[in-house]
Amino acid sequence: MDKTARIYVAGHRGLVGAALVRQLIAQGYCNLLTRTRAELDLTQPDAVDAFFAVERPQHIFLAAAKVGGIQANATYPTNFIIDNLAIQQSVITAAHRHGVERLLFFGSNCIYPRDCSQPIRENDLLTGPLEDTNRAYAIAKLAGIEMCRAYRRQHGARYLTVMPVNLYGPGDCYDLQNSHVLPALMRKCHEAKVREATEIVVWGSGTPRREFLYSDDLATACVFLMNLVDADFDTLLDEPSATGLINIGGGKDLSIADLARIVARVIGFTGALTFDTRKPDGTPHRQLDIRRIRALGWRPTTSLEIGIAQAYQDFLDNEL
Repeated sequence: MDKTARIYVAGHRGLVGAALVRQLIAQGYCNLLTRTRAELDLTQPDAVDAFFAVERPQHIFLAAAKVGGIQANATYPTNFIIDNLAIQQSVITAAHRHGVERLLFFGSNCIYPRDCSQPIRENDLLTGPLEDTNRAYAIAKLAGIEMCRAYRRQHGARYLTVMPVNLYGPGDCYDLQNSHVLPALMRKCHEAKVREATEIVVWGSGTPRREFLYSDDLATACVFLMNLVDADFDTLLDEPSATGLINIGGGKDLSIADLARIVARVIGFTGALTFDTRKPDGTPHRQLDIRRIRALGWRPTTSLEIGIAQAYQDFLDNEL
């Protein structure tokens, strides 16, 4: 990407989009296009098309999405499937109509089959049943991946899907009704510390294993991918099995119980951790095979403890 290229970051106020904007600015990109939800409703195709017609973005990071943890997915499945399908169709269709050069679409590790062998490879997609707790979200994202693939097959579009592991970082959602596991644990530990409580309750058994990546590390990976030479970028679109996916992760996983202990230690909560086994665990194990992006030369740089400490400082600065 040329430093003056017109780059549209869809969802620039979210966890991923904000990290992308920080990284692009840090690397000297000076022509970023952003719109708030109030300025541009991405579920409305006519509005999106009009925006593209005027602004003519050359590259797109499609980070806009409705996301949430187990509780949010279980409570609002209709919203998750309808909103995400609408956003994807509006933006990807407009990208093709207005000649966007490259588009990066964000999938998620949670849309791989529930019982994949570990670590999960890109060509494991659609090889087994989905995890039921986020099925509506997963199906919407799968539709977006297939839409990118369809435009590649029929029109030669350069639309790549990245599959990140569980993300966290500045600007995360800390609402206990809608957040993912790490920010939820952060809020619980903070509030328990302030109240001088003797315990916090963690959803599930604590045994599921997950992999986490700091949002700014994901952003560096995405800018790195968008700057690949055509031959390398096109290879990612063609392999494996022409799905056009690439996994992005840190290469290490841990149990939710161990994650809770690390969060508690970083925040300074010294009480007990109690696991509520009546609550769902979700997929038992989820770690991504990241050999393909490592072979291209990218590595994350933020350790889990340092990332949690930085995210916690952001929570203190902006959420309280």
